[in-house]
Amino acid sequence: MPEQDDRRERAAREAAAATPELTGEVAGIETEDAGPATPARFPLGMRYMAAGAFFFSVMSLLVKMAGQRLPSQEVVMVRAIITFILSAWAVRAAGVGWWGTPGRRRLLVQRGVFGFLALSAFYHSIVHLPLADATVIQYTNPVFAGLIAVPFLGERLRRREVVSVLVSMAGVALVMRPSFLFGEGAALDPLTVGIGLAGALCSACAYVTVRKLGETEHASVIVFYFALVSVIASVPTALPGAVWPTPREWLVMLGIGVSTQLGQVSITHGLRLERAGRATATGYLQIVFAALWGIIFFAELPDWGTLAGAALIIASTLALARRAKAKPAG
Repeated sequence: MPEQDDRRERAAREAAAATPELTGEVAGIETEDAGPATPARFPLGMRYMAAGAFFFSVMSLLVKMAGQRLPSQEVVMVRAIITFILSAWAVRAAGVGWWGTPGRRRLLVQRGVFGFLALSAFYHSIVHLPLADATVIQYTNPVFAGLIAVPFLGERLRRREVVSVLVSMAGVALVMRPSFLFGEGAALDPLTVGIGLAGALCSACAYVTVRKLGETEHASVIVFYFALVSVIASVPTALPGAVWPTPREWLVMLGIGVSTQLGQVSITHGLRLERAGRATATGYLQIVFAALWGIIFFAELPDWGTLAGAALIIASTLALARRAKAKPAG
């Protein structure tokens, strides 16, 4: 029934928007209009999306600050604990069951594992790459999500998805500038770039899983599973090399949790009010903010490779967002 399908699609979209560890992919493969266009010059939905991009860029800035001395996995662990506390409160406030629908719990755990791996890889790349480059690489995940959605969500594989992958990978090559293609110069570490790409792929897997779960599971339960799995997985990976944070570093990590929560709430509201294509375009302000923070705080001036690569990745994702806006009847 069309009305039931619309409700399921809306639930999936809202569940995806309530996914706090993922940035960049929220609007990337959503192609349906979230609502009628708002006549305002700068609609409220776009303001929310711009605010979400700002808060998530602040999160990245604070992660890089904390990672100047603390291991990135320790930051992941503290962030996971903060998210666990917030998500447990959200489940209790929503009055829903803690463990989700029987028969879907394995998928909930799977979503948590993908989310943890995505968060770990993204934080590692933020700490070890220029902030703008790490953010640009993370923004390849909508393209991966478009491909993964074909077998798992039953979407059709179109020429546009294939072309978008190729263009996006060309963008990554420009950001990375490997020496065998560009000669010796300011090439990024291939291993760190590979970890960033692996994180983007895991983000895409997590997002597709969230869309599948969003048909039946409450958003707070999905986030709770991510936080629970992340706490369990991060403790053994973080404690062996853990360093006790200074008071300033505790404040920075608290800021990571707060900025993430603010970004999550902003994007959730933005996707409810704004069309997917416009939301996607506005979300790319995060790359601009990340480049700005890199210049101001770390003297990381983006070069031509970063700018050209970002342009290709943005273009490939916008192409996905502009694909057929109406599903065929039947």
